[in-house]
Amino acid sequence: MVPVRAISDVEQGSLLVADPSMSDPNFRRTVVYVLHHSEEGTLGVVLNRPSEIPVDDVLPSWAGHVVEPASVFVGGPVEQDTPLCLAALRTGERASAVPGTIGVRGPVALVVLDADPDLLVPRLRGMRVFAGYAGWSVGQLDSEIQRGDWLVVPALPADVLASPDTDLWGHVLRRQGVPTALLATHPGDLQLN
Repeated sequence: MVPVRAISDVEQGSLLVADPSMSDPNFRRTVVYVLHHSEEGTLGVVLNRPSEIPVDDVLPSWAGHVVEPASVFVGGPVEQDTPLCLAALRTGERASAVPGTIGVRGPVALVVLDADPDLLVPRLRGMRVFAGYAGWSVGQLDSEIQRGDWLVVPALPADVLASPDTDLWGHVLRRQGVPTALLATHPGDLQLN
């Protein structure tokens, strides 16, 4: 039996992992990193949807500083013309002490894109650019969790920089242990089984 899902488990820096049966093409087999969660709603970015658009086309001053691949990731269906940048800070750095960052949780921070990259980048382990975000209004995410659309699990800082060659969705599920780990083998479409 998969653990009970609860809106109370959602917090900044947690992950929303799409249930294997989710059919919404915006979120099928996605891992969403929660950037903000409050009574007013929730927002996050999809971590595992790289695009073909080079960062150089969107934010040329940051292009040489992002982790491979140097492409923009699709952060979600909302405001896809709005770039966001997530970074993992180097060991010992705190977002509150690094100008040009806004702390999310632990060493993960949002990057202020009008900051000077040359001053900021030496204090980062890596960063990634996202176009758009995922957003839920009051009660919407709670409804989706209760329906079984999302698993709420802890994030690791490395998740925000995971290579697109890695099956992040499967990897996150497998590290939850049994029985949740078994979902990583789910074909999604039971007709294909």
